[in-house]
Amino acid sequence: MDLRHLRCFLAVAQELHFARAAERLHIEQSPLSRTIKELEEDLGVQLFIRTTRSTRLTRAGQLFLQHTPRIFIAVQQARESARAAARGFHDQLRVALSDGMPPAIFANFLAQCRLEEPEVDVRLHRAALAQQVKGLVEDLYDVGFAGSGDVGEQLVADPVWHDPLMVAVPSRHPLLSFKAVPLEELLRYPLVLPDLEVFEGYAQQIDRVLRRIDCEPIVAERVGSIDLMMALVAAGFALALLGSNQFATARESGVIARPLGERSPVLTTYLLRRADHGQDTLRSFLARTGLGVSEAGPSDGRGS
Repeated sequence: MDLRHLRCFLAVAQELHFARAAERLHIEQSPLSRTIKELEEDLGVQLFIRTTRSTRLTRAGQLFLQHTPRIFIAVQQARESARAAARGFHDQLRVALSDGMPPAIFANFLAQCRLEEPEVDVRLHRAALAQQVKGLVEDLYDVGFAGSGDVGEQLVADPVWHDPLMVAVPSRHPLLSFKAVPLEELLRYPLVLPDLEVFEGYAQQIDRVLRRIDCEPIVAERVGSIDLMMALVAAGFALALLGSNQFATARESGVIARPLGERSPVLTTYLLRRADHGQDTLRSFLARTGLGVSEAGPSDGRGS
């Protein structure tokens, strides 16, 4: 078994179609089929059930798929470490970021890291919450930033940044008469909200705020992009809720921000890590967030 076999397996497993997988890999379908057969013979199991109408993973194939992506992540990280050493870096820190994290806050923080420890190569990886948790447990990442602290018992989740929650309102909207928009007034209008999978933690935080009073929100749409959210607000399609730093980064002409006048709600960003991680570079990184490496065990890290 080599990376060629795993690359072919991953393409077929994701496409569930040999012709599309072959096209994606820029090879003919026959050599792809041979490669999958070689892999199955090496493993001694059948990975796919293939008919004239469909291709699907066997149970063995499903379990094999759970481990395959991290092999490519580990290989890529090994390459990056070697290249970083050749460029003069003495250490590397692998940081996982979730979608929706306030970019301005993290950009300033990252600039500070580069200024104070230029010999450390900080590698950024985009990862959803579930992927972050799995990667941290399996030592694919050193630290993660996410919108949720609900990470189970193997990790520590510390709140590090709090971003005031704002209402994005189109110009000439009735709610602009309020300096701070009451929640009961906001809930009279349709809302465009962040997708629950793409912005998992932040979307959950916003949903909890909306349910502080006994009134079901009118959800017009859930979208996976802050830019699209702002465009829909500018078009008068709906209102939106997002952090002040998110709003500042994705500012759209014709959209005005108002604070949400409901007990000063915030979006919280959590720093995720293993409790037993003793790397000196990580300790320095945590110190810049105002966190030390706690001697306490993992917390349940429930979000607010």
